[in-house]
Amino acid sequence: MGDLRKKRGLLQQDVADKLNRPQAFVSKYESEVRRLDMVEFLDVVAVLGADPIQLLEQFIAQADNAKTARG
Repeated sequence: MGDLRKKRGLLQQDVADKLNRPQAFVSKYESEVRRLDMVEFLDVVAVLGADPIQLLEQFIAQADNAKTARG
C-alpha cells in the first residue's frame, strides 16, 4: 500500500497522523514486518481514499501470480 500512499502524495507520517498512530505503524505494515487486521486495513484504505474490494482483488491476484511463479 506504500505505492498507493505515494501516488496520493502522502508521507507515512501523514497517514499515521490521520490514523492517530505512530509513523512506525505505517512503516511496519508497508515493509511487511507486521500485518494489518481487517479493521486496520479498512481504516488505512479509508485514509488513502481507495476501494477496499479493489485492493483485496489486487492482493489476491498478486498472491495467485506468486504461487504460479513458484510452481
